[in-house]
Amino acid sequence: MARKIKIDNAVLKHRQYQKRTHKKVDITCSILIVCEGEKTEPNYFKAFNKKRHGTIVYDLTFDGGGISTTKVVEKAVALRNKAIANRKPYDRVWAVFDKDSFSDAKFNAAIQMAKDNNIGCAWSNEAFELWYLLHFIDRITSMERSEYKNAISSAVNKSRIYKNKIKYVYAKNDLKNFDIMNKHGSQSDAIRRAKSLENSYNDFNYAKQNPCTTVYKLVEQLIGKDKDLNKEIVEKANES
Repeated sequence: MARKIKIDNAVLKHRQYQKRTHKKVDITCSILIVCEGEKTEPNYFKAFNKKRHGTIVYDLTFDGGGISTTKVVEKAVALRNKAIANRKPYDRVWAVFDKDSFSDAKFNAAIQMAKDNNIGCAWSNEAFELWYLLHFIDRITSMERSEYKNAISSAVNKSRIYKNKIKYVYAKNDLKNFDIMNKHGSQSDAIRRAKSLENSYNDFNYAKQNPCTTVYKLVEQLIGKDKDLNKEIVEKANES
């Protein structure tokens, strides 16, 4: 018969304390995303909501839709300030918009306004769909908005995984766009290509930088690749 060993209560309590203190606790990173578009951009970014990267869980809030470039930034600033006043600040605030048919002056002004107010700016010239296309190919020549549907459809159909299957036709507001781009294309390649495009320009006339997109900056935050943000979130959690 095995001999029972009596363990002192103090030792038991210490072991229980160690288990509690070494248990990983979720840390919430709250991000507000204000979009110009009503469906395309929100539908895509909603796929990131409540995603976990390590101990950090991303909690996304969406607003905007059907408003111009400068109005997107103005609304982002107003909502950011309101959250601060209510003592529930967001960890990051982003404005998402395209060049589209907006004037060069308004497009450039919106980007500058975002910078001046410390608002993240995920802009695309000419359209958000450039971000999708970069999942498949390099694109260094300018594109009109009307060209993206055929370009994305062709890229997906030529992908190795999609080959010999039912012909794919890109639909702007398809709720499955996030999954389609990541299954048949490469998010990491899209980030690399977008960075390369941005670095190819050396001026601040963003309206003339076609093709170009900074959507990758927001995506990097949402997949836990922004080291500065991660450090800030963890330090804030440790202080609370």
